[in-house]
Amino acid sequence: MTDVVIRLAENQKDFETAHSLCREWLDWHWRHYPSDWPKGPDHPMDPAIFEATMRELPSVHKPPRGGTLLGLLNGEAVGCVMYHEAEPGIAEFNRLFVNEKGRGHRIGQKMLEAMFAMLNANGYQKVFFSSATFLTHARAMYEAAGFVKISHPSDFPKEWHNYTYFMERSIGQVQN
Repeated sequence: MTDVVIRLAENQKDFETAHSLCREWLDWHWRHYPSDWPKGPDHPMDPAIFEATMRELPSVHKPPRGGTLLGLLNGEAVGCVMYHEAEPGIAEFNRLFVNEKGRGHRIGQKMLEAMFAMLNANGYQKVFFSSATFLTHARAMYEAAGFVKISHPSDFPKEWHNYTYFMERSIGQVQN
């Protein structure tokens, strides 16, 4: 029997678990990162920048305007996703990740659904994110969840436009 639970991170141990999953995500990212893509210390996935981001997770994604969700498979944390308020009524989510143990159980989709319910309950009308174009498997899941492509923000570095995309979704919409 497979038991999948999606729940909000609530305590220090939960945030440490989310940090561990995020570091696992970073490692996975670099193992699959295309060799012809940009690298360097200004890269958003640079380990030093990433660690600074990790220290800020509990405050940036603090309820009720944000949250960190954990995906558990048979009691073991195998995935996470986090969101925060980008501007009134609009949330941004980051670091949706399901590790290799958790894949194949629709945990990513279930975490998105749980996040949508929380966003709706907190009065958000829209959610958006950015991702790397080489992560094609994830994009199919986002499109199936109702996300549509949007333009890069005007202040987004032009040199990254060919490597990234942005998508958004209305909250409260019915999925087929």
